[in-house]
Amino acid sequence: MSTTTPTSATAAGTDGGPVRESAAHAFEVRASDTARSDAERAALMEAPVFGTVFTDHMARVTWTADGGWRDHRVEKHAPLQLNPAAAVLHYGQEVFEGLKAYQHADGSVWTFRPWANAARMAASARRLALPELPEADFLGSIEALVRTDAAWVPSGAETSLYLRPFMFASETFLGVRPAREVEYVVIASPVGPYFSSGVKPVAIWVVQDYHRAGPGGTGFAKCGGNYAASLLPQQEAYAHGCEQVCFLDAVTNTELEELGGMNVFVVGADGSVSTPPLNGSILEGVTRSSVLTLLGEAGREVHERPIPLAEVRAGLEDGSVAEVFACGTAAVVTPIGRLASGDFDLTVGDGETGAVTAWVRDQLTGIQYGRAEDRHGWMHRLI
Repeated sequence: MSTTTPTSATAAGTDGGPVRESAAHAFEVRASDTARSDAERAALMEAPVFGTVFTDHMARVTWTADGGWRDHRVEKHAPLQLNPAAAVLHYGQEVFEGLKAYQHADGSVWTFRPWANAARMAASARRLALPELPEADFLGSIEALVRTDAAWVPSGAETSLYLRPFMFASETFLGVRPAREVEYVVIASPVGPYFSSGVKPVAIWVVQDYHRAGPGGTGFAKCGGNYAASLLPQQEAYAHGCEQVCFLDAVTNTELEELGGMNVFVVGADGSVSTPPLNGSILEGVTRSSVLTLLGEAGREVHERPIPLAEVRAGLEDGSVAEVFACGTAAVVTPIGRLASGDFDLTVGDGETGAVTAWVRDQLTGIQYGRAEDRHGWMHRLI
């Protein structure tokens, strides 16, 4: 793992390719006049709950159809001013990303495969008819913000600084067309485990009456509409004592696709691992991709294939399915201990975290927190 401090113009760590360019030097830092004191910050970070506390600053870049990307800055975290006729409020033209900054034992701060997030955000933007933010600006915005708010990066176990880049149509216009004015913003939040119960098996409600996305839609894009569509089924899951919802495909209503915010994996009793294929309606998870790589390198038989719900139900009943887990940036790798729906309620294995799930999580978090060798150059140093 590299220990060279990156400059403002280059990225430390690659996915096996050339060093990435960063535009961190282009971001003007406009210090907040209401930054919290050390004592106030320490109190807020004592037991961080996901997405409830935010740092003092945010990174921002403005785009116009005539001028392109301009005004790169880090400024005070504050409410955004929008005209009631802003296009995003009426047509949902927005996309977002999620990644984390991790503090290592030596005090350095790193993030995980940010160029993959930059590429996915560009793909999401294309689908939503938004301008594509250059990778150098994406990396630069994260670097500039984390360096400005470095004191907000937590150091406790299972803690990190969650980074939320997002882009939205800010133009004041009610006509139905792509916006000619867009804002890109990054905010940051110190976080602990995604689930309040911590890292332990969760219960999943398999919804059979609603779908998250369909062929030709926006399922592969990380946009708010996909998540809004998951909220009513999520309420149904809560009502049945489950923490999350799993969606089936919209064509046959028989195959697993993904959870409301995570990809899903099924582990066979023979040690093989399967996950639904990227079919245009499933988000191409950065964590998903990394898990597939780690499992393949460990010599496991890995399949990206359609997974019928009937197969999983039968496998849980006869023991041929040993584990089920979910993965994503926020929750990392989460064991699933129960699958339920209107016509079944099944325990996964013995209801505890399985060996494969635990191994994958340990490998991934070991790399992210600097406890394990980064053989792939997945980590990118911020400070």
